[in-house]
Amino acid sequence: MSPFSIRPVAGRIGAEISGVHLDGELPADTVALIRSALLDHKVLFFRAQDHLDTDSQVAFARLLGDPTEAHPTVPALAGNTHILDLDYSDGQKVDRWHTDVTFVDRPPLASVLRAVTVPPSGGDTLWANTVTAYEHLPAELRDLLDRLRAVHTNQYDYVRIAASDDPERTRAQAEVFTSTLFETEHPVVRVHPETGERAILLGDFAKRLVGLPAQSSAAIIQLIQSHVTQVENTVRWRWSPGDVAVWDNRATQHRVVHDFGDQPRRLHRVTIAGDIPVGVDGRTSTVLSGDAGSYSPLAA
Repeated sequence: MSPFSIRPVAGRIGAEISGVHLDGELPADTVALIRSALLDHKVLFFRAQDHLDTDSQVAFARLLGDPTEAHPTVPALAGNTHILDLDYSDGQKVDRWHTDVTFVDRPPLASVLRAVTVPPSGGDTLWANTVTAYEHLPAELRDLLDRLRAVHTNQYDYVRIAASDDPERTRAQAEVFTSTLFETEHPVVRVHPETGERAILLGDFAKRLVGLPAQSSAAIIQLIQSHVTQVENTVRWRWSPGDVAVWDNRATQHRVVHDFGDQPRRLHRVTIAGDIPVGVDGRTSTVLSGDAGSYSPLAA
């Protein structure tokens, strides 16, 4: 296999890594290179890791930190408590921009996603760099966001249920997702614990800004989200079976492109335990509802 190499995929986010055979026995210097590249590029892509199975995927993830449970409320894949089985053949849709599990006080540090079955066309995933999104805001908006805090929750959007293709199935999924209610107040801008960069912490789990009227809150969230997801801040990945993506959950948002109809699409995700976000003013996130201790240890 060729030596470790990094090829940027887009101008502001994403790099493809070659020359690495992912498993739980990678040398320490290779793990250090992966960690460094992740901080620089926010999301990394590894092609043709067909040798991985659920156990070896988790073993690789352990090199990046402590794996969390699969999800705070959604059951894990049978036989492995760390694997979330994202099987889109059951009609589920995750087609809105989000950062993983921000409704708890300790969102994951990173996610490791492996393609098991993907359609021959469609079903790409998009990622956005929330650091460059912040950096390219006008100074006046950056100053405003530095002072704001937002409430994130896993409370499902029941308006969306009514508009879905299968309301009953969507309602059943929502009942599982919200079987325990989580709400957390986060800073809208968090300081990255390793790089010191400022990153926007919003996404689809952010429901309102603290201290603002509902209409103003919704308008500001929509404005900032539209900036985060500008194409200049994004990268798009066309999956092949065996591909692995690793992203820094502290500095990104992502979403699926649902253009694959009823074709099968299945991926397995492992998340790495994260820390409690800290705002520009030094204030940490605050739990309003729910205890995530059994879902995830706190990252050291």
